[in-house]
Amino acid sequence: MEQAPGPDPLDVLAGWLAEARHAGALEPDAMTLATATPDGLPSARVVLFKGLEQGELRFVTHYASRKGRELELNPEVALVFFWPELMRQVRLEGRAARASAAESDAYFRTRPRESKLGAWASNQSQPIASRALLEQRFADAEARFRGRDVERPPGWGLYRVVPRMVELFIARPGRLHDRFRYTRMGTGWTVERLCP
Repeated sequence: MEQAPGPDPLDVLAGWLAEARHAGALEPDAMTLATATPDGLPSARVVLFKGLEQGELRFVTHYASRKGRELELNPEVALVFFWPELMRQVRLEGRAARASAAESDAYFRTRPRESKLGAWASNQSQPIASRALLEQRFADAEARFRGRDVERPPGWGLYRVVPRMVELFIARPGRLHDRFRYTRMGTGWTVERLCP
């Protein structure tokens, strides 16, 4: 591929996500989220991509989880999508921020009831004495919301990531991969090819 796949890497990302879903990728919406403490100690985990709107990628978490606490102190993040079925990956770097309560409420309403109850049952990333205690917390949440909608826990919500750098990677034979790095410049992007 001589030219970059497109002028806007987020449009390319949206297209590649659709291709990964169509190709039957095992978890096409899985993305690695890397955060760091203020003194630079990194942490990475796989989360689920929850949409791309107005140039922002979205995911959800508990605000008091390890990633939530790290994001409060250092909002700089890195994200990686990898689809082995397509031999493509996308790396992004940017800044994360909590979405509004209204946005988090709207997204929470779309979740399956069990997932909503699970958000109440789990103090994400906190130690717990046993699996039985976790299941008891879930049962308590079921009883609390029996016969009514499950409201969003106040410590759970949607995050938005505004990328400032996006790298598109396409595997090629002989390790002569295509790599294109996009850097945000005002309202547009500059792009340059990188050696594999």
